[in-house]
Amino acid sequence: MNDILRAFGRALVSQFHPRMLMLTVLPFVLATVLWGGLLWWGWEPIMGTTRALLEGSAFTSWIYAALEWMNLQSLRSVIAPLFVLTLAVPLVIASMLVFISLCSVPAVVKHLERSYPDLAKSRGGSVFGSVVASFGNTFVFLLLVIVTLPLWLIPPFFALIPPVLWGWLTYRVMTYDALAEHATAEERKTLIKRHRGALLTIGIAVGLLGSAPTLLWVWSAMIIFLFPVVLVGTLWLYVLIFIFSALWFGHFCLRALAQLRAERLATAPSPAPGGDIIDLAPSDIRRIEPS
Repeated sequence: MNDILRAFGRALVSQFHPRMLMLTVLPFVLATVLWGGLLWWGWEPIMGTTRALLEGSAFTSWIYAALEWMNLQSLRSVIAPLFVLTLAVPLVIASMLVFISLCSVPAVVKHLERSYPDLAKSRGGSVFGSVVASFGNTFVFLLLVIVTLPLWLIPPFFALIPPVLWGWLTYRVMTYDALAEHATAEERKTLIKRHRGALLTIGIAVGLLGSAPTLLWVWSAMIIFLFPVVLVGTLWLYVLIFIFSALWFGHFCLRALAQLRAERLATAPSPAPGGDIIDLAPSDIRRIEPS
């Protein structure tokens, strides 16, 4: 836990560095153009199709019946926007994470190198590996979202499942990128196995932080005319949170890598006087009598 908190504090300080704040620009622009343009252009067709599906669905009939029973028929118009946004949020978060992974994390790791100047680079990862890891884990994440989506409407699952899923996705993607430049593939696997609980904890914490812009987004569905403004604001918050998560994972992973190498160096066989390493089993050792 001390390592998690230490990495959190160092990430918080790093977050306010001008270079880190500038890294939010490109992913924010990409996400705004993609999702802002899609929702702006297709909002009416999407809403029309969603309302038609919900009106004829037995799944939502009980919601409409409950609203009528409570004399809240005016809230029927909110159901479709909420449904669309519930489906859109995981897609937006997943795309933001991919944008951050490809556009910003390499620069974040380079920024962190000054904190770990003696850490040698083994380059056990690559840009292609990062792309494969990002899209592969995102695909699994979206499948899990689809499978668990009915539970998102049931307390307390709606408060538990999203942070856990986002935490899993974040830790899988960010860990690879944080260690790609410095660790070997074997070191990365060892660190993930050794610190899986801590890495998932950081991911879930980031997922909980990501709930704040999600709540703003859902609230904006009730006040439709504010939605474009809230959309832009929440996208920037997502970028800021994921940049912070990259710093948090980066500090934790690079320090853990330095500790792993120090442990291995301490337990490595001592070199012989001639420079070769003697690594003999006890049965191979013979007593040498003096001449």
